[in-house]
Amino acid sequence: MKKTNPSGLDDLNQLIDNFKDHKEKPSKILIGYKIYTELMNDSKFKNEVLESALDPNKRKYRKLKIKITQDDYQLKVE
Repeated sequence: MKKTNPSGLDDLNQLIDNFKDHKEKPSKILIGYKIYTELMNDSKFKNEVLESALDPNKRKYRKLKIKITQDDYQLKVE
């Protein structure tokens, strides 16, 4: 059984909403590869990301470009 973070998607959504409330429009999400793997276990996230583009380098979530990083658990909105 894989260990997943059930609140990972909630954390990401909250991060995006907070960024929008305090700053200008965000342009991209930096996601560590391990968090990305956990988020892909969430059907809502997975469906939106996979349907956004065929090319994995152009995939988006909530209209924000996703950049996978080598940091394990990085989660940052820019």
